[in-house]
Amino acid sequence: MKGDTAEALGQVAAALLQLEAAFENCSKGKRFFGGDNVGYLDIILGSFIGWIQASEKILNIKLLDEAKVPLLVAWADRFCAHDAVKEVMPEVDKLIEFGKLLQALLNANQRSVN
Repeated sequence: MKGDTAEALGQVAAALLQLEAAFENCSKGKRFFGGDNVGYLDIILGSFIGWIQASEKILNIKLLDEAKVPLLVAWADRFCAHDAVKEVMPEVDKLIEFGKLLQALLNANQRSVN
């Protein structure tokens, strides 16, 4: 793994540990950040779950690791399984394809600028 990638993954891991602590503090033992039901903070943070899962698949790593952030992993599972979420959560493979398309467009744009 390149130095930049390893450094970025270290920063993500540190951020997830902080998010784990924030969940423990905010949820007060409940199922979601604000209590027993999905709230605004859950929706905001939950919108990143698909991209995290796509990154895990692309890089063959585990960011949402139950051994390191068990509360966050359980929250993510509950969030993705919630009736209001499961029908609109994007599929990981579709996010990967979209990411590849964006990368190709950025590369093409950069070539045209140079």
